[in-house]
Amino acid sequence: MRNKLSKEIMQSRLVPREEDLRGPYFRDQTAIIHSGAFRRLKHKTQAFFAPQNDHICTRIEHVLHVATIGETICKGLNNAGWHLDTEIAYAAGLGHDLGHAPFGHSGEKAINMLSSRGFVHEINSLRVVDTLSNNGRGINLTFAVRDGILSHCGEKFEQYLEPDISITDLSKKTNPDRIPATWEGCAVRFADKIAYFGRDIEDALTAKIITIKDIPKKISDKLGSSNGEIINTLVIDLINNSVSQGIMGFSDKYYELMVEIKNFNYSRIYTSIDKSNNEEYCINIINKLYAYLWENYDNIVSGSHHGLIFEKSFERYVKSMADLYSKEKADNTQIIVDYVSGMTDNYALASFKEITLPKPVKFF
Repeated sequence: MRNKLSKEIMQSRLVPREEDLRGPYFRDQTAIIHSGAFRRLKHKTQAFFAPQNDHICTRIEHVLHVATIGETICKGLNNAGWHLDTEIAYAAGLGHDLGHAPFGHSGEKAINMLSSRGFVHEINSLRVVDTLSNNGRGINLTFAVRDGILSHCGEKFEQYLEPDISITDLSKKTNPDRIPATWEGCAVRFADKIAYFGRDIEDALTAKIITIKDIPKKISDKLGSSNGEIINTLVIDLINNSVSQGIMGFSDKYYELMVEIKNFNYSRIYTSIDKSNNEEYCINIINKLYAYLWENYDNIVSGSHHGLIFEKSFERYVKSMADLYSKEKADNTQIIVDYVSGMTDNYALASFKEITLPKPVKFF
């Protein structure tokens, strides 16, 4: 296979360590699963923020979909003689959205406007695993998995991908549009799109944003109208076409259908969510939380605050991350951005209420 990195680069870590019986990439999977950032994904938005329905997709379900689809693509290609490591794809899939803000892309948009460095969830996901997790020590993943996390870019819709091995220093990969350095990372980048197309349609049907009749006949006839049908059709085409072409990608027919379903989702689902004032509401919450921490920063970190849960939590966070932020010479803006971006939808809503609404009078 062309553009294949050496085993030494693929398995390299920021801090060298002796591998154990799990092997390097399975160890990465367990490190991601045990991280606080992964656990918080169960209360982070996928398409619909803070859904009051247990069957609407959240970010943790999405990353599990991406992990299994990425692994399936690698397995299918291996059956045809490719030599891919399914554990890399699964680990990168699990970790690819660890840096997502609360309220999905609306939250990302809000934080990007507040951050002096700008905020992109792909880059922040790498920051989470490299430095923010484990009280500022990171979780020390392999290069292959870190690159897959950084380069997953689910908003790009390429027909074909081939690894770009020109950059092996991920600190220089400042453009999240860059192509992954591994075939497994390419599989995850395709899996990200495959995972959310069908699932967002199912959730939009549940939310009555669309009806089954709204789905274009061309899509339902060729791809299917359920999440499972859409995933299966696209994965099978990707595997078969990649084998025949010797490069990873969709056939012309199914790439055209993928663009069709993308356009349908953006015009009928995501635009409808934004028009419902949810985006404006989410941005207002993020701005309010940021402003409160900025204006009260010194009092909160010194313990001279009002005793709110939100304040206590931020105080503990800053103290636990003191070594990292001292080393980075981080300013208050970066510290607040790191904290707010790590919040779940539910915690952001609760904190917003706590700093906005008066405490109820207790009569007992």
